[in-house]
Amino acid sequence: MGEIDGGSREERSWTFLSNHGHVLVALSRDPSARLRDIADAVGITERATQAIVRDLESAGYVTKLKVGRRNEYRLHPDRRLRHPAESSTPIKALLSIFD
Repeated sequence: MGEIDGGSREERSWTFLSNHGHVLVALSRDPSARLRDIADAVGITERATQAIVRDLESAGYVTKLKVGRRNEYRLHPDRRLRHPAESSTPIKALLSIFD
């Protein structure tokens, strides 16, 4: 068994949110963040972050806006979570946990 506060290496090898969830939370915290900064915060590559943002865009959770030379992201908080077990819950309920 692992330590109570830190846990063993095995216990720390998974999280409750997917990388898609982590990127969504990062965008909700800073809609004008650079993908490089989001990638660093989530702990994934910039390329993986780009793919996730494309997924979120194509599913209607995020709209990318060009502001000068930068991108800004508008979230659509009334969109529902994708898994059938949570499909009646809007993403704003999930995001409110991280405010």
